[in-house]
Amino acid sequence: MIIDTHGHVVAPAEVYSYQAQLVASRNNPDLGAPHIDDALLEQSVASHLETLRKVGTDIQFISPRPYHMMHSLQPYTVVQAWTRFVNDIIAQEVRLHPDVYRGVAALPESPTVAPSEWVSELERCVREYHFVGCLLNPDPTEAQGTPPGLGERYWYPVYEKLVELNVPALIHSASSASPRESYTLHFINEESIAILSLLESDVFRDFPDLKIVVAHSGGAIPYQMGRFRAWAYRRHLPETFDESLRHLYFDTCNYSKDSLELLIKTVGADRVLFGTENPGTGTVIDPATGRTFDDVKPMIDSIEWLSAADRQLIYEDNARKVYSRAFNK
Repeated sequence: MIIDTHGHVVAPAEVYSYQAQLVASRNNPDLGAPHIDDALLEQSVASHLETLRKVGTDIQFISPRPYHMMHSLQPYTVVQAWTRFVNDIIAQEVRLHPDVYRGVAALPESPTVAPSEWVSELERCVREYHFVGCLLNPDPTEAQGTPPGLGERYWYPVYEKLVELNVPALIHSASSASPRESYTLHFINEESIAILSLLESDVFRDFPDLKIVVAHSGGAIPYQMGRFRAWAYRRHLPETFDESLRHLYFDTCNYSKDSLELLIKTVGADRVLFGTENPGTGTVIDPATGRTFDDVKPMIDSIEWLSAADRQLIYEDNARKVYSRAFNK
């Protein structure tokens, strides 16, 4: 079985029309959410399902598209309304295709509202809709401020709820308002900062059962290991950097065979989950292969030194372990 742990919702234009109305009427965030009927959703997801069939994906975990999450927008009630609505749309798609989709929630994050106020939406999605995890954006300011690092106690209410519900978080940045930092670069930078902040902290001592997956193959960290190994020794940390890194999991949403090989060699096949974000940013033809960049499975299949057991871990077993709620209904 091929389980893609990193996908995003494909939704009809009416969903994003509602988002535009919410943004336009910020003084009226109670604007009623539209009813999106099943037939309209089916038209929208048909191409998504066909894409998954073509690339051989059996199950995909779908979450809101991060660049639509507008976490820095004010007033906060708009963020709340949109987050709840898009999570509801995902739940509807999962209900229509329970054999293919699993839901991953967005949190109504905001730099002006404490994380303790965000977690009720996670609990709603897990308990009512049986969602299997959530996205965690380490920068709700969207590059307009300096948020607390993920190792700080500021984030502990989220970690407490994740452990209580037995669901993982996928570290995945959202929008960037910085003129110096593109959307894609913001992902890599924030994911790298998030890893260092977590590994420098007491988070995994305080929450030994916490499960964290880092999107996009861990930002820049696996590719700068020598520097961070030296950093850990210089600081006399209780673990080597390699040991600390094994508190985390990483997905394969990377689109480069060379980088994927380095990731797997660095963190181990038992810490890597198959993830593609297909369809998404990488859904464009690579002229070197004739396939889309986000058709990641052929890249992994072509890594000669991977054993059959390694591939089984990456394609299925690690997902079953980390996202255990997805398969224990």
